[in-house]
Amino acid sequence: HTAQSWSRFIESANAPIFGVDKAGCVTIWNRKAAELSGFSKEETLGRQLVTEFITHDCWKKVDSVLQRALGGEETTNFEFPLMTKDGQQIEILLNATPMKESHDQITTVVGVGQDITVMRQAMIHSKQVAEDLTRLIDTANAPILGIDEHGLVTEWNRKAAEISGWSKTETMGKPLVKTFITENYRNEVWYVLQLALDGQESANYEFPLFTKSGMR
Repeated sequence: HTAQSWSRFIESANAPIFGVDKAGCVTIWNRKAAELSGFSKEETLGRQLVTEFITHDCWKKVDSVLQRALGGEETTNFEFPLMTKDGQQIEILLNATPMKESHDQITTVVGVGQDITVMRQAMIHSKQVAEDLTRLIDTANAPILGIDEHGLVTEWNRKAAEISGWSKTETMGKPLVKTFITENYRNEVWYVLQLALDGQESANYEFPLFTKSGMR
């Protein structure tokens, strides 16, 4: 009765659940795993999980996790790429747990997963956007400066370096107002920057920037 309840729970779970035996052959492949991968339970049972359903470059890494689990060591939040029936790749975040049967012998590793493909794609997209933005800022034909909430320089593009004589390396992390603005204008510039940090934009604002040679 308990075994039947356990099987029903696995089958109806809203997460992909895989199981492999000591030989690395699939013993569990629930409905969600079938839905995500396109492979039915009948197509996977008895086949090698690692060599038949995992991308080649991750064979060693995944096999290592399974072997550790068979040795009694649980692994949490392990990412691996699962190949789908149509040749796509989906990213699964997996917890691998050893299962004991009679005589306390570990006979199976059960992996409960989560499809993180969309999240991973979003992260890659965000990274690409950030890289594109960084390139745009650095190659812009206008000086672009950036500060954090403490007024320390976080961005100093190529044009700003060219005009001021201060390289990016020399300015990053320095207080913009105190280090690069003439004393008479510091309060005024800091006030404008504070407004911007609070979300209020200031357009066409002129301020004097000290150059490395002491010019304004």
